[in-house]
Amino acid sequence: MDAETIRELIEAGLPGAKAQVQGDDGVHFEATVVSEAFRGKLPLARHRMVYATLGELMGGAIHALQLKTVTPDE
Repeated sequence: MDAETIRELIEAGLPGAKAQVQGDDGVHFEATVVSEAFRGKLPLARHRMVYATLGELMGGAIHALQLKTVTPDE
């Protein structure tokens, strides 16, 4: 797994979102995701939205994903 693939999956799963993903070891990643869809949602709900775009990769090919989720205004 690589950061670019994760970025593409997140952006495809959250239309209009912009993601920046980093990770050098292929299993631990950090992502900042900006999406209007996060407006009015608590951090846990935002994280679940991102995890849903990655499906079964979480806990498998992606061992850990540290998230920062914000709206465009934040």
